[in-house]
Amino acid sequence: MANLRDIRKRISSVQSTEQITRTMEMVSTAKIRRALDRSVQSEPYKEALTDVMLTVAQDAEVAGSNPMLKRRETMKRCLVIAVASDRGLAGGFNVSVTREAEKLMASWNRLGAEAQIITCGRRASDYFRNHPGLVMHFAGTSADPDLQQARMISSYVCREYEAEKLDRVVIVYHHAKNRVDQELRVETLLPLDPEAIAMAHGPRKNTGEGPERVSSSFKFVPSAEHVLGELVPSYILTVIHQALIDSAAAEQGARRKAMHSATENATAIVATLTRTYNRVRQASITTEINEIVGGASALEEQQ
Repeated sequence: MANLRDIRKRISSVQSTEQITRTMEMVSTAKIRRALDRSVQSEPYKEALTDVMLTVAQDAEVAGSNPMLKRRETMKRCLVIAVASDRGLAGGFNVSVTREAEKLMASWNRLGAEAQIITCGRRASDYFRNHPGLVMHFAGTSADPDLQQARMISSYVCREYEAEKLDRVVIVYHHAKNRVDQELRVETLLPLDPEAIAMAHGPRKNTGEGPERVSSSFKFVPSAEHVLGELVPSYILTVIHQALIDSAAAEQGARRKAMHSATENATAIVATLTRTYNRVRQASITTEINEIVGGASALEEQQ
């Protein structure tokens, strides 16, 4: 059985870890509030841009002229954008993203398509560092993503897709449902599917029960094709930026949950070690008492 000194050291070590995890939980709780507020504030712009783009794309003839809405008959090269975090201690937050990205690339490879990847976050960048399909990686901004990062990604995606060097683009990230729950999302970024986008965003503002095509009397200058050509890259940029912001909020929520669990486990371990310490100390005291009584009895017998 372990001696009292070893048990005291273990209790002290676990208590120190408990203080660290509790502090990290408090920090993440404060950060997730700001991150969620930022995500909520940016959501209306994305919704408005989506609504406008769907209105312009309702004309099948106009939509058919935009290369971003054209589906490829065969997939030769596909891209996945994996959005993770810079730091760990967030449970399975990063593992689920890298695992889903690997699964996607493996399925594309089985179909004979070349798989490329863009990583956001140091954890994902380190994991896919030696991957032959890594074309771009970012680190150091997962907790506070900026628009420049999203602009670089969207610029590459739009340029390569228009040049028919990419046939499909998928983004993998965590959506912060609230301060507690996070949801892993796998969204097809390109080719754009107006019907699927409308269904994903729920009923349109000018509809009653569900998303449907509406007749529009708008006049576009210089043309509807030109307007749609400007809207689609802006939509791609907005979706990527929103995913980065959403992932930042989800990261803090996942870390808060992980640190809360770690704190509870540390508290339970301290309680268990304290009981063990008390039992060992009581056993030691009982042994000493027995030795004293035994010694006294031996002296009495000698007298």
